[in-house]
Amino acid sequence: MILYHGSNMPIEQIDLEKSKPNKDFGKGFYLSESEEQAMQMANFKSALLGGESVVTRFEFDNALMHSETLRTKVFVEYSEEWADFVFANREGREVEQYDIVYGPIANDKVGLQIRKLKDGTIDKAEFLNRLKYMKGITYQYFFGTETAIKHLVKL
Repeated sequence: MILYHGSNMPIEQIDLEKSKPNKDFGKGFYLSESEEQAMQMANFKSALLGGESVVTRFEFDNALMHSETLRTKVFVEYSEEWADFVFANREGREVEQYDIVYGPIANDKVGLQIRKLKDGTIDKAEFLNRLKYMKGITYQYFFGTETAIKHLVKL
């Protein structure tokens, strides 16, 4: 399968050290099956940080998601388990580590919703509802280890 990464610069080689912590599924490299979604991210990044909007393509053997070669976690839909996982990662808490995580993208206002959950303004059910991506369900792939990265082939 082809996966896309949107950025404000070309990606010649994936460097996990450049990844930012406290993201939905942790510190790692994020990709999408949707070239359009990757381009939206590239446009957002370049508007925020400067540079040019670039989408880099990678090939990945999706059968590895179901093999014993890699530790994977799959969230098929928005769920309480997914919300707990995103919350813990966004808070920088220790969570079980995976090579690859696949699941829905949280909306862009995650930090605000976490603050509301922590101060009791909203409950967990409302937290989950507010984390849903407002443009409909869109999925992302997270590659969090060098072992996982080795299975991405840049095109």
